[in-house]
Amino acid sequence: MKKYSFLLLLSVFICNTAMAQKSAAPAAPAKKDPMEGTFSGLNFRSIGPAVTSGRISDIEVNPANPSEYYVAAASGGVWKTTNSGITYEPVFQNEGAYSIGCVTMDPSNSNVVWVGTGENNNQRSVAYGDGVYKSEDGGKSWKNMGLKNSEHIGMIVVDPANSDIVYVAAYGPLWSSGGDRGIYKTTDGGKNWKAVLTVSEHTGFNEIHMDPRNSNILYACAHQRQRKLFTYISGGPESAIYKSTDGGATWNKIHKGLPDTDMGRIGMAVSPVNPDVLYCIIEASDKKGGFFRSTDRGASWERRGDASTSGNYYQEIFCDPKNVDKVFYVDFWVNYSIDGGKTFKEIGERYKHVDNHALYIDPKDTRHIMAGCDGGLYETFDHGANWEFKSNLPVTQFYKVAVDNAEPFYNVYGGTQDNNTLGGPSRTTSANGIHNMDWYITVGGDGFETVVDPKDPNIVYSLWQYGGLVRFDKKSGEVLDIKPVEGENEPALRWNWDSPLIISHFDNKRIYFGANKLFRSNDRGESWTTISNDLSRGIDRNKLSVMGKVWSMDAVAKNQSTDFYGQLVAVAESWFDENHLVVGTDDGLIHVTTDGGKTWSKTESFPGAPERTYVNQIIASKHDKNVFYATFNHHRYGDFKPYIYKSIDGGRTWSSITANLPVRGSTYCMAEDHVNAKLLFCGTEFGVFFTSDGGNKWIQLKGGLPTIAVRDMEIQQRENDLVLATFGRGFYILDDYTPLRHIKPSDLDQTAMILPVKDTWQYIESQPHGYPLKGFLGESFFATANPKVGTVFTYYLKDDIKTIKEKRQEAEKEKIKKGEPVYYPSADSIRLEDQQAEPYLLFTITDANGMPVRKIKTAAKKGLKRLVWDLRYSAPGPVNFYTPNADNPYDGKETGALVMPGTYKVSLSKFEDGVVTELVAPQSFVVKALNNASLPVADRKMYDEFCKKVSEARRASGAASEYKNELGNRLKYIKGAITETPGMTPAMIQTIHKLSERLQAINMMLNGDGSLARREFETLPSVNDRIGTVESGMWSITSAPTATFRKTLEIAEKQLRTVIADLKSLNNEIIDVEKQLDQLNAPYTPGRLPDLK
Repeated sequence: MKKYSFLLLLSVFICNTAMAQKSAAPAAPAKKDPMEGTFSGLNFRSIGPAVTSGRISDIEVNPANPSEYYVAAASGGVWKTTNSGITYEPVFQNEGAYSIGCVTMDPSNSNVVWVGTGENNNQRSVAYGDGVYKSEDGGKSWKNMGLKNSEHIGMIVVDPANSDIVYVAAYGPLWSSGGDRGIYKTTDGGKNWKAVLTVSEHTGFNEIHMDPRNSNILYACAHQRQRKLFTYISGGPESAIYKSTDGGATWNKIHKGLPDTDMGRIGMAVSPVNPDVLYCIIEASDKKGGFFRSTDRGASWERRGDASTSGNYYQEIFCDPKNVDKVFYVDFWVNYSIDGGKTFKEIGERYKHVDNHALYIDPKDTRHIMAGCDGGLYETFDHGANWEFKSNLPVTQFYKVAVDNAEPFYNVYGGTQDNNTLGGPSRTTSANGIHNMDWYITVGGDGFETVVDPKDPNIVYSLWQYGGLVRFDKKSGEVLDIKPVEGENEPALRWNWDSPLIISHFDNKRIYFGANKLFRSNDRGESWTTISNDLSRGIDRNKLSVMGKVWSMDAVAKNQSTDFYGQLVAVAESWFDENHLVVGTDDGLIHVTTDGGKTWSKTESFPGAPERTYVNQIIASKHDKNVFYATFNHHRYGDFKPYIYKSIDGGRTWSSITANLPVRGSTYCMAEDHVNAKLLFCGTEFGVFFTSDGGNKWIQLKGGLPTIAVRDMEIQQRENDLVLATFGRGFYILDDYTPLRHIKPSDLDQTAMILPVKDTWQYIESQPHGYPLKGFLGESFFATANPKVGTVFTYYLKDDIKTIKEKRQEAEKEKIKKGEPVYYPSADSIRLEDQQAEPYLLFTITDANGMPVRKIKTAAKKGLKRLVWDLRYSAPGPVNFYTPNADNPYDGKETGALVMPGTYKVSLSKFEDGVVTELVAPQSFVVKALNNASLPVADRKMYDEFCKKVSEARRASGAASEYKNELGNRLKYIKGAITETPGMTPAMIQTIHKLSERLQAINMMLNGDGSLARREFETLPSVNDRIGTVESGMWSITSAPTATFRKTLEIAEKQLRTVIADLKSLNNEIIDVEKQLDQLNAPYTPGRLPDLK
């Protein structure tokens, strides 16, 4: 009975609970933060460069159309050309990864392209991916097809007989064990994957090859490897070559004749001339590696020679498509053999970058080769005797960025992966933009930190790997080595690959430089003082475990291409106390001194951060002497989470402000606004974020920025610009980020607002190439456009101003969602829709006296947006709706004269249903003359008055020309009416003829003697010639008008008055003729409106 009662009560409870759940109102969706998405109108702009490119991991050429090919940038996405490299388009730049291991075209359908993300090398700077992507429309769109935990994809092969069958060599995580690693196969085009060959949690596959005669015969190269911050192991007992003869169902090792020791990375190729012939290049311990060949499909191997390279970075081979005995391997140089791998020689790489990773050999002309290397893409048509550099691929991998205070525009500096340290302008005064020749090198090698003397931008300090430090004289180009050197009997210093360097806020001659000890120089690097002992943990890296054990010194490539372990990697100096320094190490320590280095305190752990984490950056707050910030980066241990910390006690204790940053995306850098202490920025593996509340919530800035790692950032304080160093897409700048400083969530409830307007330089852009941007230098000429010259208005509109039609369509969408019928609106509503004028926003600019200067119209669309006023009056010519042809360098819209420098105001109104309503009251801003001309005008008021006279003459001449055309059109139809009007008298016909002759005389005065000009006779300038000459001249200079201009304008004005008087007289006489036509019941001609009789 008790049991029955219990069950009854239980059933009642369940039933009531279920009913309550069923009847309960659904949970309200989380309210979206209004700040999210608001800032998409703030766009980063790329400034390149492409004077050096970046590491290329793969090249895929369409065999049916060799002018179309894809270039896989190791850290810059995928680029496509359809014109043999005249232009490249980034086709893979907004996905979940930017690092590319391989790109493969479906041999049966060139529109189907597969991309494996995560670079297929094992170098210290490689980035990770998120699996395999597929495009079915030639790269226009992409879908992630899986294997998201592979992190690195080595190779993809598509079955030429069945496009649904695809094999992937998943290399697997480099920095940790596990993940998706092995050979994976799909038989349904990537919807499902099966691991058909796996080895262990430590071993993945870098290559998969298919016999071109039989797609069931496969070869796969297994590589056991792992990298940590402190070491690299490039091999082990699990590295091997496998073969399958049944499409991957079963596999066997093929190792007869291969080294019997631990092997590292194996590169392999199947000869397309005779697929029985296989080649492989093997990295192995005990010097047993080398170059091997099989002539029996891998049943046995013969060691041909000792050619081998580093599995960390190279170890790929390529067979010649015509000669079975000719084979290439890529290394520092491109090497080739013509005797089946017995001997090799360098192909020749004069004026070409080294460190090669990918080759394409044209099967129709094997002297035609493309090579992808650390410096980008090169092409030769004579087997390496001469190379062409593809100087329009901006995929430079920057580690660091710095800015100077040069006037009027600052310069940007950055150290790159194997492409030197570069400096160049943030913008120029040229209409040709920023191009490759604007950049210069401060130091070679792998570049890192650059610091510029804040008082003298000609003094630049630049780093290269392992503590190489120079002082570069920008003025002379001289370079002085200033790296500290150990004294006699002193222990060797340990320098990080990316050693820390800063310049003091208190003394521009003082610099700090970190090895395992901290150095200070008070004389620009002429001499150095050590101000600390060894600040590392002192750990012996050779006692640390990798892949579950401690490896011997004979392990394959142990510690090769790896940073020394235990040294400084971050240094910060207080903005308030020159003796207060905070430094960080690569083994997870932060040290503080408040007495200039005499004593140091140490912090060994940070709540929530991994042990021994890499202290990637430390910065000091400009607002509070006790506040410091740090970014920790643990990706070189396989941990890709972000770590941003803050100290409020001078660097002694730390707490996380990582908050809501995405969990996948290591943090590299941050910056603090110099005005608003709560406005912070941070750069992660996949983008840039900001917080306006000190780190409680982070918001991503996406405008104009591809998916890319932001390795470093710098604020140019004078300009309020945020400058980014990306690892694979060059430099980006967010011009004037101050809207982020000013906008608060409550501001977004306003109907509209204009953010504070930045002072603006006024100047005329030069055209050193004759015409804007690329001039006549061809489409392949690389140039990034400067920002438009003018005042930038950043404005916010809460809601779209919608038309009646848009409102109806929105309402109908909701009805369709609910399944309700959608009926036609009423006839009156339909008419209202058709007759309604488009709403728009109207910016009104006035001068200091409140006089209107310019009105600018733009779409009434919501959000935070930017609009540029070109600092000119309205164009004085006739109103027209002509759109210039962008492909015609001679075409363009007419502009007005430059306004006077001075103070102006801008207000914002809306036009809706015929009514103009002010939304934002006038706000002031300043226009400043750059005065960069050699002979600048001394009297700006005189210049302005003359330009206004020119504008008035142009307005009048343009009106006269149009009016003349209208009279001509009327006369044309009047003459046409002669034969259609029986009552037309000979006298009237004669009058009409004379009117036409008079109009021709007026036209000659306005536009010149066309009869003689067409026949190559000299002719006098016309009214429009004179005015046009003065207008175009004055609009393009900031110098005083010449005496010739003054005289020319005077003549033109005199002649124009005569023309206008003649046109008025002629019009009156035409009106008389038109009245007579009315009396004769003549057919309609333009200008006449008949009465109904």
